[in-house]
Amino acid sequence: MIYVGIDIAKNKHDCFIMNSAGEILYKPFSIPNCRDGFSCLYEKILTCSSDKGNIKVGLEATGHYSYNLLGFLLDKGLTTFVINPLHTNLYRKSLSLRKTKTDKVDSRTITMLMMSEPDLKPYSISSYHNEELKSLTRYRFDKVKERAKLKTSFTRLVTILFPELEKLVPTLHMRSIYELLKEFSGASKIASAHLTRLSNLLSDSSKGRYGKDTAVVLRDAARISIGSVMPAKSLELRHTICLIQTLDTEIKEIEDEIKPLVDAINSPILSVPGISYRMGAMILAELGNFERFDSPDKILAFAGISPSTYQSGQLTSSYAHMEKRGSKYLRYALFNATIYVCHWNPTFANYLAKKRSEGKHYYVAISHATKKLVRVMYHLVKSNQVFAKAA
Repeated sequence: MIYVGIDIAKNKHDCFIMNSAGEILYKPFSIPNCRDGFSCLYEKILTCSSDKGNIKVGLEATGHYSYNLLGFLLDKGLTTFVINPLHTNLYRKSLSLRKTKTDKVDSRTITMLMMSEPDLKPYSISSYHNEELKSLTRYRFDKVKERAKLKTSFTRLVTILFPELEKLVPTLHMRSIYELLKEFSGASKIASAHLTRLSNLLSDSSKGRYGKDTAVVLRDAARISIGSVMPAKSLELRHTICLIQTLDTEIKEIEDEIKPLVDAINSPILSVPGISYRMGAMILAELGNFERFDSPDKILAFAGISPSTYQSGQLTSSYAHMEKRGSKYLRYALFNATIYVCHWNPTFANYLAKKRSEGKHYYVAISHATKKLVRVMYHLVKSNQVFAKAA
C-alpha cells in the first residue's frame, strides 16, 4: 500500500510518500498550488504504483485552500482522506515531546496517521459535490447572523427616536413599519405627517391590513412621544432598514438556490415534523453522506454535542461538559431543529418535559432531545423510511 500525506498551504503543498513497509519513496517535497504542481504530484504517485487501489492520499481539512487539490485527486480516481487538523495535531504530539511543527513534518505526520488508523473513512465524490450545498447553507447562516445584528440595532434606534411605537404594533420587524420609518424616521416626523399620506403608506405596505385607524393611532402617539429629535440617528435608522431589506432579498435568493439541491437529495429527515428546509439543508450539508458514520454517537461527536469524559485513578468527573469541538454549523442546525421538533411532535415534547422535570436547565434538556433526534434521523436514513407520527 502506498501512502501520500499532503500538508496544505495557500501557495504550495508539502507532500510525503511512503509504503506500508515504512520505506520512504519520496522525501518531503513541495509542489506549487497550480495545475503543473498537481500534475507533478500525480506523476510521482503513479511511479510508486500503477494500481490506484493500492494508493491512499491524505490531507488536512483546511477549508478552501484544499478544495481544488481535493477535486483533482478525486477526478483522478485516488482514494482520498480528509483528516481533522485536531486529529493530526494530537497525533504529532504523541510522537515526540519536542515542539516541532513544520509543513514537512506535518506531511509525514498525515502519512503515518493514515497507516495507524485503518478505520478512516475516505472522502467520496458525493461529499465533494455536497460542498455546493454546504457553501450555500453556511453563506445563509452568515447572512442571517448579520441581519440579526442589524435588527438589534434597528430596535435600539426606534427606542431612541419613537419608544412608544413598539407597544402599538405586534412587532417592529414588519414591512409596513420599515416603510413607515424609512420615510418618517422619528416621532417628530410622523407627528407632522399628513394623515392621508400615512394611511396610504401603511395600507400599501401592509396590503390593506393597516389603514387610516392605525395611522391616527401612530400619529397621536408620535405627538406626545418622548422620542429624541436626532438627525444623525434618523439617518442611521434609514440606512439600517435598507440594509435589513437588502439582506432579506439576498437570503431569499440563497434559499431559492438551496431548495432544488435539497429536493434532489430527498432525505427522509425532512419528514420529521419541525425540520424545515433551512435546518434540514444545513444538517445534510454538514453531515454529507450518512454512510460515513457507523453510529449516531459518531454524528454527535462530529457535531461536538457528545459529553467530554474525565477520569483519572479513582477520580471521575461528575459533571461532563459538552465537547463543542465539531462543526458549529451542524451543532447550530441540530439545536434549532430540535426546538421546533419538540414543539410540533408530542413524543419529543414529552421527552423534553421529562428532562425538565428532572431539574435540568432548558438548554441541557434540549441537548438530550437533540441526541434523541439524531438517533431517529440516523435510523430513518439507514432504513430509508419516513417519520411515522405516534398514534
